[in-house]
Amino acid sequence: MKGKKHHLKSKTSVPKYPRHSLEKALRIPKAILDQNAGKDCSDQESASFLGVKYNKGPYNLELSSAIKFGILERPSPSRLAVSQIAKKILRPQSDHEELAGLREAVLKAPVISAVYSHYRGENLPDSQFFENALVDKFGIPREKLAEFKSIFFDTLEKAKLIQEHNGKRRIIDVSDLPAGTSTQSFKQLEKAVTLDANDSCFVMMPFAMPLGHYYEKVYKPAIEKAGLKAVRADTEIFGAGKIMDQVWSGINAAKVLVAELTSRNPNVFYELGLAHALKKPVVLVSSNEEDVPFDLKHIRVIYYDVTDPFWGTKLLDKVAENILSAIQNPEEAICQREEGK
Repeated sequence: MKGKKHHLKSKTSVPKYPRHSLEKALRIPKAILDQNAGKDCSDQESASFLGVKYNKGPYNLELSSAIKFGILERPSPSRLAVSQIAKKILRPQSDHEELAGLREAVLKAPVISAVYSHYRGENLPDSQFFENALVDKFGIPREKLAEFKSIFFDTLEKAKLIQEHNGKRRIIDVSDLPAGTSTQSFKQLEKAVTLDANDSCFVMMPFAMPLGHYYEKVYKPAIEKAGLKAVRADTEIFGAGKIMDQVWSGINAAKVLVAELTSRNPNVFYELGLAHALKKPVVLVSSNEEDVPFDLKHIRVIYYDVTDPFWGTKLLDKVAENILSAIQNPEEAICQREEGK
């Protein structure tokens, strides 16, 4: 019996995310800076700087959280060092350095960074669907959901990475990636999704400028980055035949679609209705939340801000990522009608 109990205990999964919010995890590096001039120290010494007793339980867990946020480092197995990220936060040398350090710490943290990256530029789904995603996609044990959500929201608020928008929580996209690079979540999706050489992505968007200009600058490169062929009705499939027949064929043939909802263009909404009738996964995009119909707001929507100097690059990367995510998880991108309606 003893051996059996030991076996069951060994199967218990240990959460990979930091078990403390970023604000709480900062207290150990702060104590080392204040009480030890930021010099390397042992785990036991770090506890003495805080005026608490060192133990292998709660205190060691707090150390682990600080290390996962990248605000403490181990120059050797038995030593602790305050990281450059922590120094940016706790001893900033300019107005923007503290916030930059906080955001770096968020992107270092296991699971927290993955959830942030997945939803950046989007409103979070309603609580039930968010919790299902945390369990199914990110491996959070259901009994740890309340703990993770508290840590996640407290940490993103500390780093000013979350805002309220019409009763929804929106994750702010600050992923200023160098050209030609990809997020970790994109790389994982790229490996997980299988595509054929002829797979296409149909783009539903207005033709008039300035929105029409985004096709060549943003959407086509994003689709090609995801590994599909970009198709837009006006240039790629309009020919001698009936226009709507060709639109229908293009939508029907597409593996996934992108819909630019900004300006509430009636042609775009008509094509979107066709796509949903065919139960095709659609990546929704808008610069304005008011342009997204109420009955579509339960589907993931990418929001972009043209006043952001890096909006085009951010949108390109996010659309490419969401295209692959929609293929892998079509339930997130298909308009599901209630039975009887």
